[in-house]
Amino acid sequence: MTNFGEKINFIWNIANLLRGPYKQERYGDVILPMAVLRRFDCLLEDSKEEVLEKAEEVDIDKILNKITGYNFNNTSVYDFDKLLDDPDNIAENLRAYIRGFTPNIREIIENFDFDKEISKLDKNNLLYLVIKEFNKIDLHPDVVANQEMGYIFEELIRRFSENADAGDHYTPREVIRLMVNLLLTGEEDELTNEGNITTVGDFACGTGGMLSEMTKYITEMNPNAQVEVFGQEINPQSYAICKSDILIKGQNAGNIVLGNSFTEDGHQGLKVRYGIMNPPFGVSWRKYSKEIKNEHKELGFDGRFGAGTPRTSDGSLLFLQHLISKMKDDEKGSRIAIVFNGSPLFTGDAGSGESEIRRWIIENDLLEGIVALPENLFYNTGIATYIWILSNRKNDNLETGAVRKDKIQLVDATEFYENMRKSLGEKRHKITDEQIDEITRIYGDFKENEYCKIFDKEEFGYLKVRVERPLKLNFKITEDRIENIYSENTFNKLFDEEKYQKLAKLSEAPEFSTKQEKKLDKLKQGRELQEKILARLRENTSDKLYKNRKEFKKVLKEILGDLDLKRSLFKAVYNGLSKRDESANYCMKGGKKQHDTDLRDYERIDLSQKVEEYKEDTSDFVEGEKENITAYFEREVKPHVPEAWVDYSYTRVGYEIPFTRYFYEFEELESSAKIKEEIEEIESEIQGLMKQVLELGDSGGA
Repeated sequence: MTNFGEKINFIWNIANLLRGPYKQERYGDVILPMAVLRRFDCLLEDSKEEVLEKAEEVDIDKILNKITGYNFNNTSVYDFDKLLDDPDNIAENLRAYIRGFTPNIREIIENFDFDKEISKLDKNNLLYLVIKEFNKIDLHPDVVANQEMGYIFEELIRRFSENADAGDHYTPREVIRLMVNLLLTGEEDELTNEGNITTVGDFACGTGGMLSEMTKYITEMNPNAQVEVFGQEINPQSYAICKSDILIKGQNAGNIVLGNSFTEDGHQGLKVRYGIMNPPFGVSWRKYSKEIKNEHKELGFDGRFGAGTPRTSDGSLLFLQHLISKMKDDEKGSRIAIVFNGSPLFTGDAGSGESEIRRWIIENDLLEGIVALPENLFYNTGIATYIWILSNRKNDNLETGAVRKDKIQLVDATEFYENMRKSLGEKRHKITDEQIDEITRIYGDFKENEYCKIFDKEEFGYLKVRVERPLKLNFKITEDRIENIYSENTFNKLFDEEKYQKLAKLSEAPEFSTKQEKKLDKLKQGRELQEKILARLRENTSDKLYKNRKEFKKVLKEILGDLDLKRSLFKAVYNGLSKRDESANYCMKGGKKQHDTDLRDYERIDLSQKVEEYKEDTSDFVEGEKENITAYFEREVKPHVPEAWVDYSYTRVGYEIPFTRYFYEFEELESSAKIKEEIEEIESEIQGLMKQVLELGDSGGA
């Protein structure tokens, strides 16, 4: 086997042995840990005898690890060859082989929960066959480099997960390469420094593909660079693969932790120079909402989620806040890249959690740019995706490059793809190396063109302003309006027929409680009060129309006064008898015109001020926008609705990034004459076809 495809197909054929006892989506429970074990087996093969000899003298892992050249060893007498020598005891011997590894390897295998699979394979007479087949493939690093092994694991996981939800996607390598290129563009001087130590974090790291690609890029640029990677992963299998890869590369496997990044920061206090992440799209955080909301409320900006929390159906912006919390706040600062679907760009109105998080990011000048990717790039979803690039040290000196301070760059790379010869799930497109280079160049040049737009950060902010109109009602006591009173909630709640019938039936039973009896009495009283109100009104029906609420309320009090109605119920009655009437008097409250909630409207107004810094309280900023709001209202609203006014107390500041709007190209519609001509041609064609059908029918009848 000389190429990647042959190795994948060979391992996939081993998976086919499991058909029957295992469903296809469970093949990974066996194949992934076996591939990891075989990889370790090949790594330790050359030093096996020497380790066993030394292990008879000492039981110190550091000494044995020096012999293997890795941060692990195996002191059992078994390897894959020897396991096959004793088919009758293969399950027991395989367990002994796994126990012979150092604790760091045993922990990896435990996270695959592999022991129960050993029993299942042995029971179905498959264990020997699976080990025999895996023993045929050489996974030594001299044959299968670490990078290629990472590809093999990711491709296997992809095949095992073809029916996964759209959110549980795996990042294609070309997307990772593009992210890495965008993240590190302009960082060449820093990365090529002698003795450079670079820290990289991915806190939804999966099998570690992004960490591997970052390490590869940096070490190719600077072979002497020291790259320290940190990761966190919630899926035990993916975590185990990532950790085994880190171990084999000689990096610190302790930097990879298992756990949920939302509820447990596995790297508290850690700050990294570069962050990179592809969190699951649209993942719900409802199950963890208590812990997350508590952190937001109790720690504020001293925690990770100070800017706010999005709706519980999508945790994308929680992942982003977590990643931002890992940025270094020193002279060099940090840069991060993250992949999202379209939702974080615009979901959430002004004042919502999503908008407030965007406001915090943009007003703090953290957002550097966003690149829109082609559709159908990912294996499990064809939706539009975007790479966000953030930096907390944007360049402000023209002598050191493009001045990005207070600017946000949008790049439309949706047409930079080639069709794949064969689709892989939803993945029908790929980005070539040449296209990756071109997108990176466009981003790095920081110049406007058909693919690139550059904006002041305030471009994405807006004011949501409430516009009110006066409430004008007329009133009349007529039969049809009396019926309308039932639509008023306060009146309608006095009596519930269904509840009444249910309680009335229960009241015949001896176990009918005092509490239930009180509820039944309350419903009876409610019904009686409804009937009294309606009876009084029907006694006073009239065609007289009242256009002044204050005057009508006096009349109504005379009719219903002795019933001693609560204010809310009295209001429900006169509201039921009302109708909107532009010719009526204003309804007044506290000496002011009362607004009509049904006619309430909202206007979006562009910001007029430059945002110098983020402030949690926007009241001063809104006060500074009053003149802008008034001018807009007088110009755009008042001419059309003369009686309207602005409720200045409500104004909210919102942020959204309507990406597609900036790259939308209007396509002129065909003229009506052209459309008419096309319709006539189609009609003529249809008539011709109908004529042929009728002629065939006549000839058949003859």
